[in-house]
Amino acid sequence: MDLSYSAEYESFREEVRSFLEKNADRAPKVGLLMSVGKPSQDLLAWQDLLIENGYAARNIPREYGGYGAAPDLLKRVIIDEEFNRAGMSRGMAGQGPDMLVPTLLEHGSEEQKKGWIRPSIRGETVWCQGYSEPGAGSDLANVQTRAVEDGDDFVINGQKIWTTTAHHSDMMFALVRTEPEASKHAGLSYILIPMKTAGIDVRPLNTMTGAAEFNEVFLTDVRVPQANVVGQRGEGWKIANTTLRHERNMLASSAQLEGSLLGLIALMQREQCNGVRAIDSPLLRDRLLRLQARVLALRYHDMRMLTARIKGERGGAASLVSKLAGCEVSHQIAALAIDVMGELGVLYEGSRYQRADGRWQFLYMFSLGLIIGGGTAQIQKNIISERGLGMPREPQSQTRR
Repeated sequence: MDLSYSAEYESFREEVRSFLEKNADRAPKVGLLMSVGKPSQDLLAWQDLLIENGYAARNIPREYGGYGAAPDLLKRVIIDEEFNRAGMSRGMAGQGPDMLVPTLLEHGSEEQKKGWIRPSIRGETVWCQGYSEPGAGSDLANVQTRAVEDGDDFVINGQKIWTTTAHHSDMMFALVRTEPEASKHAGLSYILIPMKTAGIDVRPLNTMTGAAEFNEVFLTDVRVPQANVVGQRGEGWKIANTTLRHERNMLASSAQLEGSLLGLIALMQREQCNGVRAIDSPLLRDRLLRLQARVLALRYHDMRMLTARIKGERGGAASLVSKLAGCEVSHQIAALAIDVMGELGVLYEGSRYQRADGRWQFLYMFSLGLIIGGGTAQIQKNIISERGLGMPREPQSQTRR
């Protein structure tokens, strides 16, 4: 097997390296898995520069504000490798660029694509996802937030919960029940809702990270044009699952995992106990090598899934594994980093002994939440077994009459 790159791709790698070296002073600090607030001016400027040079929004058509390149698996791999090697930001990530934009490309009207994709990939419009409700988390099809027709508008009433970045967002893409007489899967629509609309009340929820990434959102007589429905009325379940697929790809990004792994290796080369570097400890090095093997396996699995998508093929059971495994490995990387720091690993913020601005402690808690978010690990295992492997469904309790 020949794993070397052709001259064309090695030339492209040199282009990427040259760009990174030339613009190192313009890059913002590397962030976490996704944006959890309003992007800074530095990040907005960096994102524009990345798009202009084809390192972000690379395959999004130019008419919608992207770079417009044809899909190329190896160039994507090279970009990931070189940005990780340099330890530099890949630009904006989150619910707008990584979840809504590909959904609109697949299901949106031309007006919606031209109106929303450009500001979303450039950070001008921040989005949140209105899916989960107090009674509809794992059973997403049980959404009870309702929309009633009133002329050319919908009037929406209901509640959403665990709504990441809602307190910073300009827009929400939401799953709403518009066809009350239809079955629970067929009665849903996917609607774009401006967050400044009268009747929307956002209440932040503090998480175990110490920050408020999540929110409760209450909608009372919220008026939204029916033209804001993506696709057709009643197609919300299908469209929402498209978004969920992209969400799981984002949360399980092998490029993000490789970046975290490189950061862990650098930490282990610096941290010492009794004059011995952490990376020279047989116990810690063994844990590192196990994680490295899993990250490499997920990287090649991700390439396999990307190849299938480029060919228009369905990933089947293999595509269901990525989110489950990726989020677990991310948490394990952060756990090893905390162990490497010893007693300093318990410091969270405000201490002069804190390492890397508390990044590893935050990532430990944040990635633990991602094992639950976007479909819990338990639900993912059920989906893999039932839909992917064809195993029988778990028996349901029957109410005696």
